[in-house]
Amino acid sequence: MSITANTVDVVTDEPFGDEEAVAVGAFLAGYSGNTRASYATDLRIFAAWSRTGGLGLFELRPSHLELFGRWMEENGRMRSTVARRLSTLVSFYRYCEQEGITERNPALNVRRPRVDYESRTLGLDRNELGAFLVQAGLGSGRDAALASLLALNGLRISEALNADVGDLDFERGHRTLKIVRKGGKHVTVPLAPRTSRVLDLYIGERAVGPLFLGAGGTRMDRYAADRMVKRLARRAGITKAISPHSLRHSFITAALDAGVPLRDVREAASHADPRTTMPITRVALA
Repeated sequence: MSITANTVDVVTDEPFGDEEAVAVGAFLAGYSGNTRASYATDLRIFAAWSRTGGLGLFELRPSHLELFGRWMEENGRMRSTVARRLSTLVSFYRYCEQEGITERNPALNVRRPRVDYESRTLGLDRNELGAFLVQAGLGSGRDAALASLLALNGLRISEALNADVGDLDFERGHRTLKIVRKGGKHVTVPLAPRTSRVLDLYIGERAVGPLFLGAGGTRMDRYAADRMVKRLARRAGITKAISPHSLRHSFITAALDAGVPLRDVREAASHADPRTTMPITRVALA
């Protein structure tokens, strides 16, 4: 199997054959939300990769999966990305074997890289975060509202973008927002006073529809959010390469710096595994 060095993991055409498409569709039917979208992307990338060697998903041997992992590493993919994509393949081929779609599971003993839990997300220090929020406030209402939700309430970008205007409410005199956490858990989070003010100014008289609107009045997507964050960072004179997740990271760091107990920070950030919060603790205390 020959794989060219310049093969990229951006798939523009449908890479599945008819039989493969049916199997992939049946496998994905068992999942929903971000998990389903992530699995679908991983499988499409792997299928496109295997096609460059002239092989279909059901013609591969264990050595091919090892090559796929090595290819991802050589193309600069993070260990966590490599491990996740290989885990997707393990689950997919296990399903295919159980359903009799394939006689063997080529991913049964595939080696996955050990994931380093040390956070590599670039957060903002207090001065940088302040400058960023100033620029957000000088921009559009959408800029100010989304920046506040990420930086002052610590929401994941998917949680913010998937919210609707109807999810806003009042409880005991506090503005709240109903969101869907990772794993599909529905929770209600109290909003910081500044977040509440800028959100109300942004939505105006709207009573239904997506909380954050993109081009043409449709729901804002992650790419637009990423561009917004990078634009505001440049205006604030921040040279770090940051993303929407950097604002969540900054929220956690600021809370730890302010002396908020780790347990409370972990609960606010909705980190099921304390190892996810602990690396940020080390960054904050460095």
